[in-house]
Amino acid sequence: MAGSRWLLPVALVFGLFAVAQAAAPSAAETELRKIVQEMLDAVAPGNADVWRRYLHERVLRVDENGAVQTKEELLKEFAPLPPGLVGRAKVDTFKIELHDEVAVVAFEIQEHLDYHGQIMRSRFRVSDTWLKTAQGWQLLAEQVAAVLKDPPSVKLTQQQLCEYNGSYALTTEITVTLRCTQDGFTSERSGRLATQYLAEVPDVFFVAGQPRTRRIFTRDAQGKVVGFVDRREGEDVRWTRN
Repeated sequence: MAGSRWLLPVALVFGLFAVAQAAAPSAAETELRKIVQEMLDAVAPGNADVWRRYLHERVLRVDENGAVQTKEELLKEFAPLPPGLVGRAKVDTFKIELHDEVAVVAFEIQEHLDYHGQIMRSRFRVSDTWLKTAQGWQLLAEQVAAVLKDPPSVKLTQQQLCEYNGSYALTTEITVTLRCTQDGFTSERSGRLATQYLAEVPDVFFVAGQPRTRRIFTRDAQGKVVGFVDRREGEDVRWTRN
C-alpha cells in the first residue's frame, strides 16, 4: 500500500506532462502562425514583397467580397493605407492539420482600424492551404470570410411597431402573423415557433444572431404597410399583407 501511494503522484505528474506535450504547438504551426502574422503586418504599409515571398506562383485567393485573385492580381492591390487611416491586424484561434508536405490552416483575424478618428473593429475567418517547398512554406489557396455581427437596434414607438401587426401571405397556404412587442415584433408562421425581430431602422428588422438576413417592409403611396421582403444575400422573398 505504501508503494501505491507513491505511484499515484508520479503517474499524475507524467499524465500532466503528456497533456502538456500534446497541447504544445508543432514546429509547422509555430512557423506558419509567425508567417501569417508577418503577412498581416505588411498590409497597412503596403509591403508587397512580404506577400510575394510567401505566395505560390499558382495561388488562388478568394477575398471577403468573393473576388477570385491570382498572385499577380493580389500584389497589384498593395499600397499603404491612405492618410487618416491607421490599421493593424492580429492572428487569433489558429488551427492546423498536416498532411505530409501540405498544411491546412484555419484561423481568425482581429482587425483594428482607426478611420479618421473613429475606431472600427472587424473580424475575419480564413482558410489556408500551404505547401512545403524547397523555398519554404508557400500559400497555395486562401479563402477569407467576414465574421458578421448584429447591427445596433433602435427604439421605435409602440405606435410605429404596431403598424406591422397583421397576417402576411407567401402563398395561399403559407402565412405568417406579426404582433408588436415592447422592443419589436414577433413573427409566427403556422407550425413553427414565434421569432422575435428587432428594429435596425424604421421598416428594417433583424433577428439577433442572424446578421445575414433582414425583413424589410414595403408601403403604398399613402404610407400604409402592404407587405415585406425577407432579404438574404441580396435576394428577396416577397410576402403580401392580407
